[in-house]
Amino acid sequence: MPTPENADHPPLARRRLLQAGLATGTATALGLDAAGSAEAAPTAPTAPTDTVLTLTGHLPTGAPDFVYLPVEVPSGVREIAVSYSYDKPPVPAGTPGNSCDIGLFDERGTDLGGRGFRGWSGGFRTEFAVARDQATPGYLPGPIRPGTWHVVLGPYQVAPQGLDYTVRVTLRFGAPGPEFTPSYPPERARGRGRAWYRGDCHLHTVHSDGRRLPAEVAEGARAAGLDFIVSTDHNTTSSHAVWGPLAGPDLLIVLGEEVTTRNGHWLALGLQPGRFVDWRYRSRDESFPRLARQVRRQGGLVVPAHPYCPYVGCQWKFGYQDADAVEVWNGPWTYDDESAVDTWDAQLAVALREDRPWLPAVGNSDAHSAPQVIGSPHTVVRAEDLTRDAVLDGLRSGHSWLAESASVQLDFTATGHGRQAGIGEQLTVPADAPVDVRLAVSGVPGGTVRLLTDEGQLHQESLPAEGVGTVVWRTTASLASYVRAEVRHPKADGTPGKGNAMGADLPWGPMAALTNPIVLRSEEL
Repeated sequence: MPTPENADHPPLARRRLLQAGLATGTATALGLDAAGSAEAAPTAPTAPTDTVLTLTGHLPTGAPDFVYLPVEVPSGVREIAVSYSYDKPPVPAGTPGNSCDIGLFDERGTDLGGRGFRGWSGGFRTEFAVARDQATPGYLPGPIRPGTWHVVLGPYQVAPQGLDYTVRVTLRFGAPGPEFTPSYPPERARGRGRAWYRGDCHLHTVHSDGRRLPAEVAEGARAAGLDFIVSTDHNTTSSHAVWGPLAGPDLLIVLGEEVTTRNGHWLALGLQPGRFVDWRYRSRDESFPRLARQVRRQGGLVVPAHPYCPYVGCQWKFGYQDADAVEVWNGPWTYDDESAVDTWDAQLAVALREDRPWLPAVGNSDAHSAPQVIGSPHTVVRAEDLTRDAVLDGLRSGHSWLAESASVQLDFTATGHGRQAGIGEQLTVPADAPVDVRLAVSGVPGGTVRLLTDEGQLHQESLPAEGVGTVVWRTTASLASYVRAEVRHPKADGTPGKGNAMGADLPWGPMAALTNPIVLRSEEL
């Protein structure tokens, strides 16, 4: 979810951002010839003067989603520095005021999904700089080649009076710095073979609108007992190149991006290093399926994020036919997570009825800064090993469950007709053969266990005060096409909640754990 655009941010790369331009002038010197007479030395070439361009304009209500300001960059530029501002006139109550994002594309162009992307900072920064050897977080270091570059403005809210902007572009001349050397993380950590691994697949750093340095995120992941994380800064891959030294045998770092469109956000999980995914489209543009295929060709996953988030541009409008999983739990449990789980659950029955693949659920912290807790919640994945591909395979197949923290432990199986299946698996039995569903859980004092099928909740049981217990319930494949489990904390008043209650209050306390389903199939005779 977005962080307020006017939030403080510790200045980074300030030396570059505030560096004075090269002085201009003529250098002269005196030398002595062989006869000892003074002779004027040749005049040194004049150093180019920094060029400052000021671009101003007015955007009315109904302006395009993205406005491209061309900047002609001549040869010899070593750094491009940009700052911007826009007015914020008073607006009537209930009317959105001005909010405008910013980014940069180089001389290779602004085509959707093209190669010209050089960075994006949304509304989180008012200035940035790009050079061959380094760049402000959110932007990509690299050659400053001559040609037509573009500053891109993203006016995602415009007041009734319109939006007046000022963009200041400084072209600094001089010899280019050394080539930037990226340090990408390895695709393998020291795993335990086939096992359950805990990971947070939605995290932000200073490379977008987070306040944590990548090192602080890695430290927080280790403190939370995670085995892996996915880097998902908004609309940029600039952090990919810095994660290398922060990974280790105990922590797998997978690369990704949160693709922040005007019609919802989605997580591109498991990107190849430095591979950017474009965000400049709406549902009506029909570009999302193409970008989703682009991610899958890299072996990655497409995961709609916080689909019911109430912020502008966050609600998911693209449908789920191009998704590989869906984020149903985002950060502290709230009513929008309840809606996401309800929608996901309804889709399970439809997918199984139509004999289509069902969509696995994931949960992530979406942590940006303190006090948001890294790893709360996270997804526990059964993977063949602690590698990028194995973790992505586990998420894709739904061999996973969601946990509030590493203190919550869970084991969920269904057994019948001499066979057993676990989370994300299918149990095929005779239609009327008894199926025993067993959930063992710990770490949720006084919690409420809910067992749900395509009919809804069919069993509820409270855990003891110490939070450790085992629940067993019997059904058949003729009565349930799937079964899944939830473990809830007590409600604020200390009661467990009731599955058949209706009223203004939410019927349940916050989620502590949630499983993907075990699918039950009737054996054909």
